[in-house]
Amino acid sequence: MLNNWTIFLRKDQAVPVGKTELLSPRTLSLWRALSLVLACSACSGGDDTGGTTAGDPSPPPPSSIAVKLEPITMALSAPVFMTAPPTDNTRLFIVEQGGAIKVFDVSTGSLLSTPFLDLSGAIASGGERGLLGMAFDPSYQSNGRFYVHYTDTNGDIVIARYLASTSNANEADPSSAVILRRIAHPTFSNHNGGMLAFGPDGCLYAGPGDGGGTGDPNNNAQNPASLLGKLLRLDPTTGNGCTNAIPNPFAGAGGAPEVWSIGLRNPWRFSFDRQTGDLYIGDVGQNTREEVNVSPAPHAGRQANYGWRLMEGFLCFNPASNCNPGGLTLPVLDYDQTGGACSVIGGYVYRGTAIPSLQGTYFYADLCAGFVRSFRYRNAQVTDQFEWPSLSPGPSITSFGEDAQGELYIMTLNGGLWRIAPL
Repeated sequence: MLNNWTIFLRKDQAVPVGKTELLSPRTLSLWRALSLVLACSACSGGDDTGGTTAGDPSPPPPSSIAVKLEPITMALSAPVFMTAPPTDNTRLFIVEQGGAIKVFDVSTGSLLSTPFLDLSGAIASGGERGLLGMAFDPSYQSNGRFYVHYTDTNGDIVIARYLASTSNANEADPSSAVILRRIAHPTFSNHNGGMLAFGPDGCLYAGPGDGGGTGDPNNNAQNPASLLGKLLRLDPTTGNGCTNAIPNPFAGAGGAPEVWSIGLRNPWRFSFDRQTGDLYIGDVGQNTREEVNVSPAPHAGRQANYGWRLMEGFLCFNPASNCNPGGLTLPVLDYDQTGGACSVIGGYVYRGTAIPSLQGTYFYADLCAGFVRSFRYRNAQVTDQFEWPSLSPGPSITSFGEDAQGELYIMTLNGGLWRIAPL
């Protein structure tokens, strides 16, 4: 993902998430040194209504729902993720790419001055590296466990477990670190993924990118023995392949036992619908298509091949024509990189209570274009596609966030965090 060293002097020099391989060495050096200045506009809106699930009331069309962005704080430094512990309605935890996890106290409306955890000395940050993701254990209130995804000083991907301090609930114990998984990322600095999330099965899911470079030169994404370009399903205690409910598909079958799904390029953000258990993945494309994948519960995504590098979205990539999509799990939608679009930012299905008419609506965005869009997924069909100008904070959207109550948030690289709220 990008950070506050990321972009440039002109709009046509902007380098999106997962595409730093396109830079010359001289431009890459400049890219790492300059502040983000993105100047692209959101696209116009439109809607497409469709069917509903049998027995469900027909929802209102998105165009009739009045929503806004409610500012939470603008005092962050390159925020890339936000989450909250289960049942904790008083705090928001915000991941900054430079290595800090900040706490926002909802009751006082203030950002705490002391970070929950500061990993700045243990990580490499810049470009698509840094502290990139975080997840709380479902039993956090009793065991104090949480998990982070970062790139270490060698550039390798690390998934680690920490404990909250026993003396201060707003601080972690930095000495409690347990490395669950270290994934070598030796050649390129991009495509590190960054998302961690617990599934309905209690397993910890992680989405490392394909290892970087143009076109997945080592074909990692299609190699089930590699941990790169995958969705991993891990035991949160040991870091090994999770065995809850059902074993991982490649355990004992010639692949890595941690692998759950293959064929991903840079799944920067994915999520599970907290009501249905369906899996949504926003997978960043090469330089033509951006895609969103949906895999239904139960066992969402198990043994799925999402197609990269054979395909980019619905298009052939390698080979450039006459590829065979048989056996692939194709995206439910893709979009091209016109109008300044560059990198999909996957979001969440709304399950909050503040805006009941949005129930079941999945939100996603684009980093460079700055648009926020949504759809509903019913009966294996995408319906009710819509673009939300009122929810666009402008370009450089880095992530969505979800609090303990299921309300959704949007953050931008320039330090802003907003809540999606009724107008």
